[in-house]
Amino acid sequence: MAAPGTAAGAVTTTAAAALVQYVVLRGDLARSWSLGAVVAQGCHAALAAAHAHWQHPDTRAYLCMGGAMRTVVLEAPDEAALTTLAQTLKEHSIDHEVWTEQPENIPSCLALRPYPKDQVHPHLKKFKLLK
Repeated sequence: MAAPGTAAGAVTTTAAAALVQYVVLRGDLARSWSLGAVVAQGCHAALAAAHAHWQHPDTRAYLCMGGAMRTVVLEAPDEAALTTLAQTLKEHSIDHEVWTEQPENIPSCLALRPYPKDQVHPHLKKFKLLK
C-alpha cells in the first residue's frame, strides 16, 4: 500500500536519492585508448545494465530521477581485477553487466544496475574513482 499522499509505486525522494549506478572501467584501457572510446565503453555498460534490469523497482526509480541520477565511475586496474569483481558480484547476487568490446572480445567495463549505495559499496570500496 502506498504511503498517504503518494501514488502507488512512487518512490520517496529520500529512497530515490540513495540510488547510485556504479560503472567500473579498466584503468589500463583508459590510459591506452582514446578518451572517446573509453567513455563509450562506460555508456554501453551503463545502458546494458539499465536495459537488462529495467523492470527492477530501483532501476525504474533511478531512471525517473532524470537530472538527479547519480553515477559513480571507478577504475579496475586491469582485466583480471575486472573479472574478479564480476565474479564477486555474481557470487553475491548483485545484478550487473560486463561490456565486452567486439570484435576484439575485450572485457572493458562493467556496470551495476542502480542500487542503494549501502547494498553494494562494500564490494566496490577497494576501487578508486577513475582519473
